[in-house]
Amino acid sequence: MNQPLAYVHPQAKIARNVVIEPFVTINKDVEVGEGTWIGSNVTIMEGAKIGKNCRIFPGAVISAIPQDLKFAGEETTVEVGDNTTIREFVTINRGTRASNKTVIGNNCLLMAYVHVAHDCIIGNNCILANAATLAGHIVIDDYAILGGLSAVHQFVNIGAHVMISGGSLVRKDVPPFTKAARDPLSFVGINSIGLRRRGFSSEKINQVQDIYRVIYLKNMNVSQAIAYIETEMHATPERDEILSFISRSSRGIMKGYSYHEK
Repeated sequence: MNQPLAYVHPQAKIARNVVIEPFVTINKDVEVGEGTWIGSNVTIMEGAKIGKNCRIFPGAVISAIPQDLKFAGEETTVEVGDNTTIREFVTINRGTRASNKTVIGNNCLLMAYVHVAHDCIIGNNCILANAATLAGHIVIDDYAILGGLSAVHQFVNIGAHVMISGGSLVRKDVPPFTKAARDPLSFVGINSIGLRRRGFSSEKINQVQDIYRVIYLKNMNVSQAIAYIETEMHATPERDEILSFISRSSRGIMKGYSYHEK
């Protein structure tokens, strides 16, 4: 850790085997876990808590104050889990008094130029491709993948195992296990390849597909579809996750492609 060309505040808590390259700046009230590598010209500001075995590439800025005019200097944090990779020029803003923290989970990959705004919560094993941009208060569940240049509206929720096409404008909630593409963003199927890679059986995948056929292809509104699924389809963890996600949605879920003019 002894790098004479880096600035590390004496009150920062840095594990002994952290590697800090030249021209890094680490401010006070920062914690960095064992085995993490911090590339040159990285800036880690107050309130950052970085996990073990992370890799942070040159130019990244972690825990800058929110780009929110309501922010009044309150003490908030950015929390980054273990084994997460943060590529070049990623920016992650700390939280506001709304939730007090911005969170990135374990085993995530944030590719170059990704921006994560205040109070976002990103689960484990997520991938945000180059220049994906999150506004504030967004929740992304485990194993979600956002394509490059995606832009996500504030307060949107993105479910687990979702795959969102590059260049997407995400204005509505995206339910779990789905693929989303086109403009306006629409349901284009379930993420069967991703589910298969993660050990879902063909039976489970078919059950998920049947649920979304009811939601998007049976000419029902969302309330009618939910009532039908609750009464006519067997309870499974996947069914219940889908129903719970939709019931919590405050912005409404993305539409099926058939709802839009072609």
